[in-house]
Amino acid sequence: MTDIKQKQKSGAPVPDLAAPVSARRRRIPAILVIVAGAALVLALTYMLPPFRNYQLATVGAYLCVTAGLTVLTGLNGQLSLGHGALMATGAYTLALAQNKWLNLPFSFLLAIVVTTAVGAVIGLAAARLRGPYLAGLTLAVAIVVPSVTSTFDETFNSDQGLSVVLDPPPGTIPMERWQAWLCWAGALVTVLALVLLVRGRFGRDMRAVRDDETAAKLAGINVARTQVLAFVVSAACAGLAGALFAFLAQSVSPGAFPLTLSLFLVMAIVIGGLGSLFGALWGALLLVILPTLSQSLAEEAGSHRLEGNLALVVFGVVLVVVMLAAPGGLASIRFTRLFRRNR
Repeated sequence: MTDIKQKQKSGAPVPDLAAPVSARRRRIPAILVIVAGAALVLALTYMLPPFRNYQLATVGAYLCVTAGLTVLTGLNGQLSLGHGALMATGAYTLALAQNKWLNLPFSFLLAIVVTTAVGAVIGLAAARLRGPYLAGLTLAVAIVVPSVTSTFDETFNSDQGLSVVLDPPPGTIPMERWQAWLCWAGALVTVLALVLLVRGRFGRDMRAVRDDETAAKLAGINVARTQVLAFVVSAACAGLAGALFAFLAQSVSPGAFPLTLSLFLVMAIVIGGLGSLFGALWGALLLVILPTLSQSLAEEAGSHRLEGNLALVVFGVVLVVVMLAAPGGLASIRFTRLFRRNR
């Protein structure tokens, strides 16, 4: 106690004794994790065949939106069923900008800005709603956006969608490897930004608002502003993810962002672990693996009708199993503990 008092008088930082010792020891600087992740992805892109590189790139694109959604839902307590529509906003913005100016960095930036503005408008309305009313609002957004593309068919080319004009990759880099690099560059930057945000004051404010809005107000936190900013941050991540998907497919259409996509995103972050960015990575992996698995099962069964609905069934079964085995999601499982328990 005397050492702590001396540190307080001298102005030296005092360790947080309320935090678990294991948490203080195990916290690794985020930048080291990002650098290690970048090195791993770079190595994988040279080892994997082109199709697997494309799937790896898809995981990176999904990670952008699942990371933003898990911050919104898991840390701030706002349920969104319309993030598929926000992804569509970013994708169409990139397609229109790229086809007009053929400047990929500017197109990505414009996609993020436009989707952030749309997210701010939705966030202002969402800050006044709770529970099923908030879910209903975001669900309406997911339904309205495809209708907009059909209404203004001269701009968005209706159900046929838009093709995206892209410059070839630099040098002799294969297209799939180039796509994986760009998608994971966006994913890792997104995760780093969210980690810094969550570990700061804004992260504490989001948790306080999620746990008890009345107590947060008494503590001097602006609840409405925190909720709007959380939605804006999540919308920016969704916009980047949508732009990356347009870059991957080199086209964009309403069929690429159906209502089921928003449902898959919510189920993915729940299975991965709400409020955990590591859980968001699990969710992004499942969004690529489970539809591919369901498609293979449908092809083996020889049923085209089953192919469209089997993915929802597989996601539902996995959700039930994971919630029974690990209510906190896959990110809450400590594999070392399971190993010791079974040894």
